[in-house]
Amino acid sequence: MSVTIDIAGLPVERIAFAPSPLAELCMALHALSQPAHHPGLASWTTATTAGLDPCLADRLLEADFMWRGSFADIFMPFAGLPGGTGLPAATLAEELDVLDRLDDDRFVMAALEHCWLALYNEGGGPSPLHDPRARAKALETAAARGPRQLEFSVRLLDDPAGVRVWLRRLLEDCDEAFFARTWQRVEPRQSADARHKTEVLRHKGLATALKEVSAALSVDEKHTTITADKMVNGNATATDPRIGDGLVFVPTNFGWPHLLVLHAPGWRPVVHYPLDSPELAPAPGSVELLQRRMEALAHPMRMMLCRSLARAPYTTGELAAVYGITAPEVSRHLAVLKKAGLLHTRRQGRYAQHQLDLSVVARIGSDFIEGILR
Repeated sequence: MSVTIDIAGLPVERIAFAPSPLAELCMALHALSQPAHHPGLASWTTATTAGLDPCLADRLLEADFMWRGSFADIFMPFAGLPGGTGLPAATLAEELDVLDRLDDDRFVMAALEHCWLALYNEGGGPSPLHDPRARAKALETAAARGPRQLEFSVRLLDDPAGVRVWLRRLLEDCDEAFFARTWQRVEPRQSADARHKTEVLRHKGLATALKEVSAALSVDEKHTTITADKMVNGNATATDPRIGDGLVFVPTNFGWPHLLVLHAPGWRPVVHYPLDSPELAPAPGSVELLQRRMEALAHPMRMMLCRSLARAPYTTGELAAVYGITAPEVSRHLAVLKKAGLLHTRRQGRYAQHQLDLSVVARIGSDFIEGILR
């Protein structure tokens, strides 16, 4: 399984490495909402969370699904703006200005990414702002995700301009509260890494540059296709006439173990790569329990289910729709995972949502957890 990027005919000068303050703010918010994904950031997440104004913390909960279980493309607006440079801006304010320039259809589809589990593979589909069936589907899926997702989705579809203002103010308040100081600290290293990899690309070629970005990236011999080894299928092109040529690699200090590939239809592809890959400390466990858990995870379909369950809670019906199997089949797989003590289950209204227990999975080995979160 992999995500591929078609680069046939793409001039090497249209491949760029550049930091993005808005993308890094997304990853910082993700780390705050999912500290178990980022044990190496424990000191930062603990201190930052403790220092948050309670009002700001409550406001962040209203939209945390845009960075908690997935990463909404609105945090990389430079990739979705037709006629733009295709590159991140130097400051958060400038990137928020680019976000303001996205038309409502692009903004809404990107913000509702959590509602479109198969968005990238469906070619985008009609806009829920104008198509009643697309709106109904978005709201139905949002309802299954939870009441906050549904409330936000209704607000977004009824008043996209109001949500734009609300979101920009929220991100600006995050910048004032903690991110400006954080960005001042991490930006120099990201810029240095981008300059270094640009030089590697220029003097040693794309294959070597990709190897320095991540062992999960490769390019074919003819240099027509970049492949990202991920537990998901997808494809993108860096020469889409709808948006313009270009491929951008964006470094992140907060991203490990996530290697993200933006491959939305009609957007320039972006590879968001972590600068650090800390090792997870091993923890002891009984051989019998380890064997039971490894057997539970050995099935290919259960590994695929774990990829989703590692990111956010899902219902049985949602998982069945995403992976094209029946709800009873999903239930049988979940029962095996639950018997091995790998799942949490909670009620969300009339829905039962399941999520992988990352603290348990982490004890099985860093290779597995990095694979399902990449």
